[in-house]
Amino acid sequence: MSKKRYLFYISQNYSYAILRPLQKIILARGDEVRWFLMGDQVADKFLKSTEQRLLTIEETIRWQPHAVFVPGNVVPSFIPGVKVAVFHGFDSGKVDSLGRSDHFNIRDCFDLYCTQGPESTEPFQRLAKKHGTFKVVETGWPTLDPLFKPDDSMIKKRDDRPVILFCSTFSPRFSCAEVVYDKVKQLSQDSQWRWIVQFHPKMNRDIVEKYKQLENDNLSFVETDDVLPLLKEADVMLCDTSSVLIMFLLQGKPVVTFNNKTNWSHLLNVNDVKDLEIAIEQALGRPSELLDNIQRYCTRIHPNRDGCSSERVLAATDELIDNGLIGLKCKPLNIFRNLKMRKILGYWKL
Repeated sequence: MSKKRYLFYISQNYSYAILRPLQKIILARGDEVRWFLMGDQVADKFLKSTEQRLLTIEETIRWQPHAVFVPGNVVPSFIPGVKVAVFHGFDSGKVDSLGRSDHFNIRDCFDLYCTQGPESTEPFQRLAKKHGTFKVVETGWPTLDPLFKPDDSMIKKRDDRPVILFCSTFSPRFSCAEVVYDKVKQLSQDSQWRWIVQFHPKMNRDIVEKYKQLENDNLSFVETDDVLPLLKEADVMLCDTSSVLIMFLLQGKPVVTFNNKTNWSHLLNVNDVKDLEIAIEQALGRPSELLDNIQRYCTRIHPNRDGCSSERVLAATDELIDNGLIGLKCKPLNIFRNLKMRKILGYWKL
């Protein structure tokens, strides 16, 4: 039986950690993986020496992948293989000025959406029925497989102090990083807690540099392509609307949010900087009502916590590879988007 070929099409550094659990399963069963890095926001320095990269779009097309996995929003239609959306994060409730969630925006690029749990599956199933051009399978998110499998090597606590992980989104409209800076600075000068600060890779560099200058015995600033070890190490997260807070909640750990507009009962939200310290103390106390609310929420978001989402993603993908796109309508031509992607990639062959 010939080997299957799977392409990982990525455009952000955090995509490495998203797809590596999937790569581990693919390689273990004897199939092949290649990486294609698109754009200037993804760095090849994060590729491991054992990982194989396709350098050009021509080389990628010649490789003839059976499937293309994308932790992003778009992928060129002229790359061979079934196109599989595995998402770059969860729907954290952010909406645009018209009240629309970008998480459920159909761009006519994918044949299969591998959803994380009922909260995302049900809307995508309705969209699949409406459009008729893609399938939806609830698999869980392969990114989280290492989070749900015992691995003490991921937890590297320096001491017995509670650890507060501060994460923030890059969007000025939603980010709290600038607003809470002085408070984090003040709290980090007290040794009762240890702080880890990790921001979205698109965060404004001026803000990044400000927080780097706060580093001391109580606060570390971390730039990484894999946030999972930080999630395991921390006891409480401070955040705003970044979807990484959902990954943290799935461990059953509390999150304190600043100026989060959702009013969700599984979050400890504050709207005034002076209330942050009290909220963090409350979260560290792990109140039972809050933990119950977190558990109910996580059941809707990502009920599969067996660490086997990668296997389910591959099973759903292989079914599509083996049986073809039976029952699906042809996608709209989407001429403008396809021309734009051809221009970006410099590829004009038919």
